[in-house]
Amino acid sequence: MDDTHAEWRRSVRGFVEREMTPYVEEWEAAGRIPRELFVKAKEAGILGVGYPTEYGGEGTEFDRFHGIVTSEELARLGAGGVSSALMIHGIGLPPIMALGTEEMKTEIGKQVLSGEKQISLGITEPSAGSDVAQLKTKAVKDGNGWRVNGSKTYITGGMTSKWLTTAVRTGGDGMGGISLMLIDLESEGVSRTELAKQGWWSSDTATIHFDDVFVPAENLIGEEDKGFYGIMANFNGERLGMAAGAAASARVCVEEAAAWAQERKTFGKRLADHQVIRHKIAAMAQRVWATTTMLDTYAWHVQNGNTPVAELAMLKVQATETLEFCAREAMQILGGAGFIRGHRVERIYREVRVMAIGGGSEEIMRDLAARQLAV
Repeated sequence: MDDTHAEWRRSVRGFVEREMTPYVEEWEAAGRIPRELFVKAKEAGILGVGYPTEYGGEGTEFDRFHGIVTSEELARLGAGGVSSALMIHGIGLPPIMALGTEEMKTEIGKQVLSGEKQISLGITEPSAGSDVAQLKTKAVKDGNGWRVNGSKTYITGGMTSKWLTTAVRTGGDGMGGISLMLIDLESEGVSRTELAKQGWWSSDTATIHFDDVFVPAENLIGEEDKGFYGIMANFNGERLGMAAGAAASARVCVEEAAAWAQERKTFGKRLADHQVIRHKIAAMAQRVWATTTMLDTYAWHVQNGNTPVAELAMLKVQATETLEFCAREAMQILGGAGFIRGHRVERIYREVRVMAIGGGSEEIMRDLAARQLAV
């Protein structure tokens, strides 16, 4: 990283401390972040990092490491639901930018990157998650468009998004019959059911039902029946982003545990003066540093045009296992204080599982890595 990354970190941290940190518990209780936060994030440059200016972004001179800095600073909130809601376009918009028409990029990019509208990604179904080739939501041609029937579930931003980048079956069975379509969630035939969750309270999550929903032909993203590979490419970016967030959340756990250990006294001395507590903190830091090194290495590869699929899969597992370990140990060190609502570690502890499952579960990631390595 260079001076631009340091300056960007100062800018994002200031925004987080000023516009987000004071309101986290309010948003957690409401189950939403306010629309004005999107507009403020646009004005601060956060929404458009890495997107071309002609589509409403801040410019492509921002690199992968600026994105990692953004993830790290947002993670300091200790509220993954806030950042997942604010930055959900990070997985919903890239397929459009990579495969969509110029008209689609301009229209949707400017709506989303201005903070005016929201876009989510619709892949998972009640009967198909990581096994994308088995999805059943079907699109059948109807005049100058398609009729879509089926459902998507566990959709972050599903209740509040205007647009859904959606995987549908337009052909036969398996990966060869899948296409990507842009669906207007305000269309006739769309219904949404909100889902209550263990963590990520500030982000709405939904099951979305499609009952004979008409999708214009121009809303096809990329080529018909060739959407599977676009989905897979998008997953790689999502996993890198999730790994950055998980590593940063683990670092928050270390910070909170170390600060508490220096203040809290037991049996006549600080917690930090007990060897067992010092060893816990050292073990947490060891895992965070190792994970950060992996993250930097594979982010560098991606930035230089490589696609290390196996390595990104293993990075995601490494980061979420590190998060789980650090959240558990921090909670042990904090004791009852960490169990009380409003504490960063309490919120992070509730969010461990979504990080370990979302974007590809640890089991799927290990199997993907093994297959990529020809095991």
